[in-house]
This record gives sequence, C-alpha cells and structure tokens, in this order.
Amino acid sequence: MKSRAPHAEAVLPGALPDDLRAELIAFRRDLHMHPELGNQEFRTTAAIKARLEKAGLEPQVLPGGTGLVCDVGEWDGVTPMLALRGDIDALPIPDTKAGVSYRSTVPDRAHACGHDVHTSCVLGAGLVLSDLDRQGLLPRPVRLIFQPAEEVLPGGAADAVAAGVLEGVGRIIGVHCDPKVDVGKIGLRIGPITSACDRLEISLDGPGGHTARPHLTTDLVTAAARVATDVPALLARRVDARAGLAVTWGRLQTGHAPNVIPQHAELSGTVRCLDLESWRQAPDLVHAAIDEVAGMYRAKTVIDYVRGVPPVVNEAETIGLLDAAMTIRRGSYAIEDTEQSLGGEDFSWYLEKIPGAMARLGVRAPGDTRGLDLHRGNFDVDEEAITVGVELFTAAALLDV
Repeated sequence: MKSRAPHAEAVLPGALPDDLRAELIAFRRDLHMHPELGNQEFRTTAAIKARLEKAGLEPQVLPGGTGLVCDVGEWDGVTPMLALRGDIDALPIPDTKAGVSYRSTVPDRAHACGHDVHTSCVLGAGLVLSDLDRQGLLPRPVRLIFQPAEEVLPGGAADAVAAGVLEGVGRIIGVHCDPKVDVGKIGLRIGPITSACDRLEISLDGPGGHTARPHLTTDLVTAAARVATDVPALLARRVDARAGLAVTWGRLQTGHAPNVIPQHAELSGTVRCLDLESWRQAPDLVHAAIDEVAGMYRAKTVIDYVRGVPPVVNEAETIGLLDAAMTIRRGSYAIEDTEQSLGGEDFSWYLEKIPGAMARLGVRAPGDTRGLDLHRGNFDVDEEAITVGVELFTAAALLDV
C-alpha cells in the first residue's frame, strides 16, 4: 500500500491536547453508562449537541430527532468537504463487564460494538479542527456526521443520506473498533472490507397432528430442521464459493408438547455475502432454496427477506489518504493490512454515493489475551484508541487538499 504522506518526519498540527483527551475519555464513559438503541439516542444526541455548541459550532439535529450533522469551517458552496462519520447507537444486550466504573446503567443495553468510541473520536476531531479553523489552519471545511441506528437494518445511514448529509461532501471516512488489532494501530484494506448483510424471517405452516401418525400430516419439526440445515448447503452449491454467501440461523422455534406435531414453525437468521453482485441475486436464490426444501415436506412457507446493507467497498485514493495520515501521526509501523469480514456496516450506503473508506481502529490493550469480540456483553477497549482516532481524523482533514 503506497503512502501519500509527503515526508515521514513532517509535523502536522492537530495533536490531541491532554485536557481534551481526558474530557473525551470521560465523555465516552458517560455514553457507555447510558447506552441507547437505534433511533432512541435522545440523551446521546443532546450530549453531543451541547458540547459542539459550547465550542461555538452549530450542529443540526437530523429529522428523526436523533443524530446530528455539524460543519467545521464555512462551506463556500463549491469546494467538496471531507466528512467524518461516527455512529451513536448501542445494542440490546446486557453489559457483563465486572470491575469498571462505567458499566452500563441500563438493563439489557450495552455499547458492545464501540460506537461510543467512534462518537468520541469524531467529536474530538471536530473540536480540534474547530480550534485550527479559528487559527486559519484548516484548509477546507469538514462535516461531522453523528449517525443514529447503525444497528437497525437497513441502517440509519440510508436515512441520513436521504436527509441530505452528503450535500457538498466529496469524500467520507470512518473507523470501526477492532479488538483483534492492538491499540495504536489501524487496519486498512482497499476494496471490500465488510460484507453484505440481510435479515431472513421464515414461517412454516401445516395442519399439525399426532406424532404417532406423521404420515397423515405435515411433519413440521422435521421440515423446519431440514430448512435450517439444507438451505445453507443447497445455496453453497448454487453460488460461486468466492462470493461467500452464507445463511446462518439465530432462532428456530416450534412446538409445545412432545407428542404433538405443531402447526407452525419460525426461523430467523441472516444472509451474508462478500460479493456485491451475488448480494443482488441473493433474495431470489434464497427464496427458491427455501421453497424447494420446504416443499419436499408439504410445508407452506411465508418468507420475509429484509434487505440490509451492501458491502463497504473502500476506495483506493481514500485508503491512501488514511495511510498518509497515520504515517505522519504514528509511523508506517502503525498500519497493518486487514481482511474482509462477514460483518455488515451501513457505512456502505455513503459509499454508494461518494468515495470514501473505513479503517479498523485497534482497541486491544497491550498484553490482553481475553479474546474480546464485538457484540458481546464483556466488550471493552483501551481508551488510548480515542487519541489515535482523533489524530487520524485530524491529519486526514489537513492532508485532503
């Protein structure tokens, strides 16, 4: 990967001051203690808005009542801006961490994906860039996007785009916490870095009956079990293996008694795909496979295939910008190549409109062997990652000229 940094020894303004660093850690911990689900982030929105206004900025709440957009510097109506995106919502799972003062205070709600960190990085970058703008050191305006509902398919990014957050924006960047990458480093990749992700809900129905006479009815439990096992296997033989099309179930529910064949069964899961073209074909392929398998057992099907998000496809020039920014801030040793994951991210909706890229932000503490992962109740980060994210964003803003 070729760096765009002019000189490794170059010094850029925009380093994070110690007092602001401490404030951002406290801000992140406050968000962590008060997690809010997608489109319900009213407290979070108010906290971000208050801090931006304190800095003399003019944030605008998005039409849904949560999330904000805020420009740093005055846009001339012509020059394309760089946008920094942070997502603000949490997950509907309990916080199981022990021994930390900032554990979630809300039952069954947790910032277990690092959105509190993403938000703090964008907020911190905005505050630093605002100070540079007052000094005449910001080469062009920067737009801050604090986006709600990333975890709610098809993602709050689609609503943000519809609300006009990309008007005047020529490029967008973001970060996502990665507990497999050491703090102080970022992971970069040109091309797809996440996968497409859709949601699948299936209802199977039959007349029901006695388990002594399955031949006289629809054996719905067997039909549901075969759909669960055979549909993924069937799809694996109908799609190029390089597309990575995978159906994975999260819920299978049917029946109430051991000697009664039920009348109804439900399956819920996700459809993930590495390849954009295969993602476009996925609904028809999945429908056909389900109907084929269920039909062998005379089960009637109702399929709710909910479109989610396409893959995040990083643009090469923007990856070069992030590479240059990190090289100047931390040196080339702080950059590592990263793989495409099967996780979904609604940042992809921005990249359907304009160039941009997402970096993986290292959050693993030195010597941490716990194997923490996203979307788990014990997820936590080394908060030095906030400093890294702020300085990455501010350097990118100064280099994007």
